[in-house]
Amino acid sequence: MSHTAPADPGRILALINAFRHSKTMFTATSLGVFDALDSIPMTGPQLASRLGTHAGALERLLNACAYLGLVEKKDGVYRNTPVASRYLVSASPDTLSGYIVYSDQSLYPLWGNLGEAIREGSNRWEQTFGNRNALFDQFFRDEQAKRSFLEGMHGLGQLTSPALVRAFDLSRFRSWVDLGGATGHLCIAACEAYPELEATVFDLPAVEEIARQHLAASPAADRLRFVAGDFFQNELPPADLYSLGRILHDWGPENIHRLLTRVCRALPPGGALLVAEAVLDDDHTGPEYAVMQSLNMLVCTEGGERSSAEYRALLLEAGFASVDVRRTGTALDAILALKAADP
Repeated sequence: MSHTAPADPGRILALINAFRHSKTMFTATSLGVFDALDSIPMTGPQLASRLGTHAGALERLLNACAYLGLVEKKDGVYRNTPVASRYLVSASPDTLSGYIVYSDQSLYPLWGNLGEAIREGSNRWEQTFGNRNALFDQFFRDEQAKRSFLEGMHGLGQLTSPALVRAFDLSRFRSWVDLGGATGHLCIAACEAYPELEATVFDLPAVEEIARQHLAASPAADRLRFVAGDFFQNELPPADLYSLGRILHDWGPENIHRLLTRVCRALPPGGALLVAEAVLDDDHTGPEYAVMQSLNMLVCTEGGERSSAEYRALLLEAGFASVDVRRTGTALDAILALKAADP
């Protein structure tokens, strides 16, 4: 008589604990733990005095961060680990702290209403924040929130943009416009990769000041510029290559068709559109980041992540002649859609 081995509960227990790990990092970042420890290692009471927190409670948080590999503890003194210094300290050029604060203040509350999103099939902005149009109202509610959101997007962008601009050989293009390009990380990566290219960030006026700061810091600053506008309403700056990074996943089919049609019409014959999104596998069960991001889009927007076939259909319907999809090995994949050349 055979006996089936009992299923290992480890995976389930790890998932139960997963949100605690995230919230530990979110809270430590939001409190300024890693910024404070970047200047000088401290004991728990010293750090609590500096941050204005309860000493015993902060020590529990620090010990959890030590377990997670974010700080080191030796003789009662805490210091940042190298990964925290690079990605969790707000002054680091590679920081993800802005996205972490945004995740803590916006995404974490929204995900608390995931059940209602599943039952009703709609985002949770009104339920969570009391405003049906709260998406960018929440992002840009004040200068600190706006900077936190934009710097968060910049930090994420720096992890993906260098691979995206190299996914295809784009050296034949001379003018690139990144629609909704935020801080310009994709344009910066493109101009640094292709020395003959000039690139423009096209985004809302509220983004301009922060974007210009990042563009000016690039070695390719003389080939980078910012133009204010709304890609649904205003004329698009002329280019032979447009890009949409983390844009299409915000919208439903009607708005996507409207935007892609505008882009295709604005391109010259033989021009192209580079789309950067987390592309789902054909059966929509992977990869992990795309699946989780699709749920994130459910609670945040009217959109979601899509498969290669779905993006190909949307682009061909909008008037593009051919579509190629490539995995980049990062959290975003690259889709290049070509407009037909003149016969």
